Amino acid sequence: MDKKADPTAAELEILQILWQAGPSTVRFVNEKLQEKRGVGYTTTLKLLQIMAQKKLVLRSSQGRSHLYRANLGEEQVQDRAVSKLISTVFSGSAMNLVMQALGHHQPDPEEIEQLRRMLDEMERDEK
Repeated sequence: MDKKADPTAAELEILQILWQAGPSTVRFVNEKLQEKRGVGYTTTLKLLQIMAQKKLVLRSSQGRSHLYRANLGEEQVQDRAVSKLISTVFSGSAMNLVMQALGHHQPDPEEIEQLRRMLDEMERDEK
C-alpha cells in the first residue's frame, strides 16, 4: 500500500463493512452505512469507485450487480496506520503510544493477560 492509497475515514468505514461481511454490493454497503449515519446511495457508489481506482477494493460482476471486496487485509491497514501514528504523533516512540492508550482505556482482565503474554514473548525473543 503506497502513500496515495491510505484510506480516508469514510473509506475505512467501508473497508470495515467489507472485512466483516465479505464481498458486497453497493446497496448492502450503503444499508450498513445508513445504520450509523445518513449516507446516500450515490455517495457510497462514488466512494467505492474511488476506492477501486486506489486499489483499496476490487470489483467483480455478478449478474447486473457489482460486488466489491477489500483488497487489503484489516491487519495490513492497522499496521500501516499504527506505524504512521507512532512516527508522526509520538515521535517514533511505541511506548508513548501504549502509555497514552492505556491511560485513556482501562483494559479488562483478558486484555491485561494478553498484554502479559505479549511482553513475556518479547522477553523470550530477546534472549
